[in-house]
Amino acid sequence: MQFKHPELLYALFFLLIPIIVHLFQLRKFKKVAFTNVAFLKEATLKTRKSSQIKKWLILCTRLLLLAAIVLAFAQPFTSKTDALKTEKETVIYLDNSFSMQAKGANGDLLKRAIQDLINNIPENENITLFTNNAIYKNTTLKAIKNDLLQIDYTASSLNTEAVLLKGNTLFNSKTNTLKNIILISDFQQNKENLNIKKDSLTNLYFVKLQPVNSNNIIIDSAYISNTSPTNIELSVKLKQSGAKVESIPISLFNNNNLIAKTSVQIDDEATTNFSLPVNEIINGKLTINDAHLQFDNNLFFNINNESKINVLAINEVDDSFLKRIYNNEEFNYTSTLTNKVDYNTIDNQHLIVLNEINNIPNALVSAANAFTNQGGSLIIIPSKHLVKSSYNTLLSNYATSFNDLIATEKRITTINYSHPLYSNGVFEKQVRNFQYPKVNSFYNVVSNSASKVLSFEDDKAFLYQNKNTFIFTTPINRENSNFKNSPLIVPTFYNIAKFSFKIPQLYYTIGDENSFDVDTQLQQDDILTLVKNDINIIPKQQYFNNKVVIKTSKNPLVANTYSIKNRAKTIANVSYNYNRSESNLIYSNLSNLEGVSVSDSITEIFDAIKSDSKINALWKWFVIFALILLLIEMLILKYFK
Repeated sequence: MQFKHPELLYALFFLLIPIIVHLFQLRKFKKVAFTNVAFLKEATLKTRKSSQIKKWLILCTRLLLLAAIVLAFAQPFTSKTDALKTEKETVIYLDNSFSMQAKGANGDLLKRAIQDLINNIPENENITLFTNNAIYKNTTLKAIKNDLLQIDYTASSLNTEAVLLKGNTLFNSKTNTLKNIILISDFQQNKENLNIKKDSLTNLYFVKLQPVNSNNIIIDSAYISNTSPTNIELSVKLKQSGAKVESIPISLFNNNNLIAKTSVQIDDEATTNFSLPVNEIINGKLTINDAHLQFDNNLFFNINNESKINVLAINEVDDSFLKRIYNNEEFNYTSTLTNKVDYNTIDNQHLIVLNEINNIPNALVSAANAFTNQGGSLIIIPSKHLVKSSYNTLLSNYATSFNDLIATEKRITTINYSHPLYSNGVFEKQVRNFQYPKVNSFYNVVSNSASKVLSFEDDKAFLYQNKNTFIFTTPINRENSNFKNSPLIVPTFYNIAKFSFKIPQLYYTIGDENSFDVDTQLQQDDILTLVKNDINIIPKQQYFNNKVVIKTSKNPLVANTYSIKNRAKTIANVSYNYNRSESNLIYSNLSNLEGVSVSDSITEIFDAIKSDSKINALWKWFVIFALILLLIEMLILKYFK
C-alpha cells in the first residue's frame, strides 16, 4: 500500500493524547469503607467494573476512528508500480512496410492495427508514434487521428534492433520515468537473430500480427539473357510461396500498350522469356494478378537508346588486346600515337589508356589530370623504358611515384575479391589454385593513398587504384608478362571501362545506393530531374564535362519508370522497383524472447499496460470505516449499561 500524502501520517502521534487522558481518568482512588453503606458494596463493585469496560471500548473506538480519518486524508492506494510518483511515457512503432498488406482475420494487417490503436488509446493521452517513414512525437491520438487513417505502405523498412534503438531516442531526457515501447509488426524473419537488450526502466511489448496464410506470387527479377542483331531476349523470374499455383498469366506492357502475354507454371520458382526488338526505346512493365501482396505484382524496366562508352588508347606498343576487349557493340574505341593526340577530343572520352608510353608529354600530363578531375577514368601501363620524371609528374596528382625497375620474376597471386571490378559475378567463389600470371620485371611503386586490386606473391601491388585512376606497376607486353593470356585481363579492363561510364541498368531498387551516368552536357544553372506525371524529383547529381553522375537511394518513393529531363527535354529514362525482401512471408519466432511481453492482440497489450499502471484508491474505505466506528461509539454510549 502506498500513500499520496504520506506526510499526514505524522498525525497518528496525536492518538497518544486520548490515551493519556484516558489513563488520567482511570487513576486509582483510595477506598474508605463506611459501615452505613457496607450493604451496597457488592452492587458498587459490579458498577465500577462495567464502567471501566465501557471506557476501554470507547477509547479503542475513538482511537480507531481518529486513525481511520488520518489514513483517509493520507489517501492510500495500491498499484503494481509506483505509478503515482513515476511519469509514464509510451512510444509506439507501427510497421507500415509492404508485408503488412497481407490479409489477417479482420482485413489488411496495417488497416486493422490502425483501427485497434484508435479504439484503445485515450484521445488526450500523450504518446509518441513512429512508422518506417514518419514520426509523431509527444502528441495525442486526437491530434494525429486523421494522419493515422491516411498512413500508407512504404518501401522503407526497419529491423527490430533499429526500431528499438530509434524508439529509445524518442523518449524524453527525464530520469525515473516509466517507459513503454510497443512494437506492432508482423516481425518478418531477417538474416539476423533478434538481440533484445532489456532496460530495467523500459517495458517492451511486441504485438505480432500474422496473416491467415502465406500465399504470394512475386515477379522477382528481369534481365537480358540474349541479344541478336534483331531481337533482345528478356528473361523474367517469378517466385511463389504458400499454396502452389498451377499457372498464372503475366503481361508485358510498353508504356500503356500490351505487347505480349503468356502463362507461367510455377513450382517454387519459374522463368519465362519475352522477345523485344533491337534499337527501340522500351518503357516496360511486367504485371501479374495476385490478390495477396500487391506491391510485387509489377516490375518496371526500360531500355534506352544504345549508349556506348568512349575509350581513347594512346599507344607506343601493340594495342590489339584492347581492340578485342573494347568491341564496337559496346564501346567507341579510338587508338592514336603519342605525337598524334587530338587534345580537343579528350573531353568527350570516358576512359583513356596510356599504353606503355616512354615519355609522357607535359601537354598530355595536364590534359590527363584535368580529365580525371572531371570524372574521367585513366589506365596507366608503364613502359620498360619510361622516363621516370614524366611519369612521376603525372602520378604526383595521385600521391604515387615510380622508382627503379627490378628485373625479378614474380607471380600475380592475390585478387581483391571485394573490389568492385571482381565482386559482381566475375567469380562464383574465391579461387586459390588457378594458373598464376607472372611478370619478368616490375617497378617499385610508392603510394600513400592507392588501394591494391591485384598483388604479387610478396604482397606488392601489380595493379593500384586511386579513385578513378588505375596504375599498373609493370609493362604487360608479351616479352615482360603473360598477363594478356590470363583470364583476369578481360574483366579487369572491361569493368574499368564500365565504371568509367555507368549506363543506366534495366531497373534499380528503391532504398539501395544507386548511381548511374547520363551522357549530356549541361549549361550553367541547368539541372536534371526525374519526372513521372505529377512527381518531380531533383536527385543528387554531379556535373562533369561530358556526363552527369546521378545518385539516388530513398528517392523516388514510388516504383515506376521516370524520365530524366533537362527542363522540358527528355534525355533518357530510368526505372525503379520496390525491394523484393518484403515478399518473403516467413516470420520470426518471438516465444523465446526474455523480458518482452508478446501478444497477437493490440487490445490485450493496452489492457495489460493499463492494469500495470492502474491505481486502486483506498481512502473511501477508510472514510466508511470511520463512519462505522462513529456509529459503534454512539451505540456503546447509548446502550452499554
